[in-house]
Amino acid sequence: MKTLRLPPFASALLALAVLFLPACGKRETRVQKGNREQVLHRGNGAEPSELDPQVVTGVPEHHIIVALFEGLLMAHPKDLSPQPGMAERWEVSTDRKTYTFFLRDNAVWSNGDRVTADDFVQSYERMLNPKLAAPYAESLFIMEGAKEYNEGTLKDFAQVGVKALEMKKLQITLRTPAAYFPVIVNHYAWFPVPIKVIEKHGSRYDKGNRWTRPENIVTNGPFTLKEWKTNQVIVVAKSETYWDAKTVRLRAIHFYPTESIDADERMFRTGQVHVIYDMPLSKIDAYKATPNSGIRFEPYYGTYFYRINLDPVKGPNPALRDARVRRALALAIDRDAIVKNITRAGEIAAFSYTPEGPGGYHAKAKLRTDYDEARRLLAEAGFPGGKGLPKLVVHFDTKESHRAIAEAVQEMWKKQLGVEVELLNEEWKVYLATQQSQSYMISRSGWIGDYVDPNTFLEIFQSTSGNNNTGWKNPEYDRLIVASWYAPDEPARMELLAQAEAILTEECPIIPIYHYTRDYLIASSVKGWYSNLLDEHHYKYLHLDDSAGPDKPPVLGAAP
Repeated sequence: MKTLRLPPFASALLALAVLFLPACGKRETRVQKGNREQVLHRGNGAEPSELDPQVVTGVPEHHIIVALFEGLLMAHPKDLSPQPGMAERWEVSTDRKTYTFFLRDNAVWSNGDRVTADDFVQSYERMLNPKLAAPYAESLFIMEGAKEYNEGTLKDFAQVGVKALEMKKLQITLRTPAAYFPVIVNHYAWFPVPIKVIEKHGSRYDKGNRWTRPENIVTNGPFTLKEWKTNQVIVVAKSETYWDAKTVRLRAIHFYPTESIDADERMFRTGQVHVIYDMPLSKIDAYKATPNSGIRFEPYYGTYFYRINLDPVKGPNPALRDARVRRALALAIDRDAIVKNITRAGEIAAFSYTPEGPGGYHAKAKLRTDYDEARRLLAEAGFPGGKGLPKLVVHFDTKESHRAIAEAVQEMWKKQLGVEVELLNEEWKVYLATQQSQSYMISRSGWIGDYVDPNTFLEIFQSTSGNNNTGWKNPEYDRLIVASWYAPDEPARMELLAQAEAILTEECPIIPIYHYTRDYLIASSVKGWYSNLLDEHHYKYLHLDDSAGPDKPPVLGAAP
């Protein structure tokens, strides 16, 4: 048989065709590869403003910080009960005011240094020092003397209720017994930070300190920071120095910041991320109608509200300092229509600020939708039919639902009160700066409980709170919050908190709109992810299951 000989150029072409033949097949998605390699890909919403646990307040930051740092205790992944963290055990005095934490022998920083009791003492001094102006400083006010040190009336930090008794023995003394204290210390405001490392890069009280950059940072959590490409990706990798490294099954986590929820959803639908933080409103119905689409709706301990700037200097609209005007705005919002027609994920219309239920708490005073009363109050304040009221400006961060809600409120206020409203969209970092500097008029806001107790919602509107950001001050409100700290029992504490909230509801420095649910997308391969009220998911308990084959991106509208 005669052998067919190919010319040299044809042989070369055939070799190239064979070489690139696999590229013609179906490519492996990022999620499928991540399942094989134990690399979680997470859509994280906005670009984080910082990764310093003591200067941030946002949820996007929280998602990353809990991978990098760990406090004395941590929450159980299912029921949020306190579990050992940096402390292997703790003791409580008979009067329930003094807690002694015993740190682990193998609790170390990622540079190999021991995590010591003094690290916590120095971290809490930084957190409470007024030079840092930490927005979460009041979280530590449960410690004896902490509030006074933060306000400058106590100068000697040695008199604050935190002591390093030994290298691995930390004592915290509370101003009053608090059954929820072991839950509080799971929040990142209580995490230790590496003071010696921070001071290598500037002052420990400088919010612009670059110690959190990948080349500088030292952490004590289950992961270390490997890469931070602004507006592209943040990569954390498993820490080999973490005390419980044997439990950590993920090799890495990639966090993708994006201001666009639609882009997040496309990344999920095309197999580029395992989980996204939020859902586009326009896609909720399609995902609900698609079997095994990955959509979830879960209870969430938080409230969506509008914050009003009442600061006598920074507040740009003096008319808003009149409680009648603010209350008129609050009564002219149809919350039921918003949750039914706009958000559509099981949210609950909010006629009070604090969610009810946990701990037996119930608000004493509530708002309502009452257009006639709203018009009467506005006229009484000197603005009948909205005449003479300076134009209102509502600030919100980039997100489809924020704009849709703002447009609905804009229409309600225009139709029912004759009020002109301008909408101003801002990217996440600008939006945060606008709120914190109080350079807004009315701002879209949200608060997620740091722990399951009404105190986490109500303490932030004390006149001295770094998270107040409204300029609203009420001495009786402050008195009731402080009195609740010393209540003799839980029913008495709940009563005092309810009295405080009645003042907040009457004066309306904020306007609650709805209580959250979590609506998001997650791949079926993500295991160890449990629903809970705080949406807490410690990465050390997660892993990716590739045993059932690769995850397939959902085809919306597909039949069962």
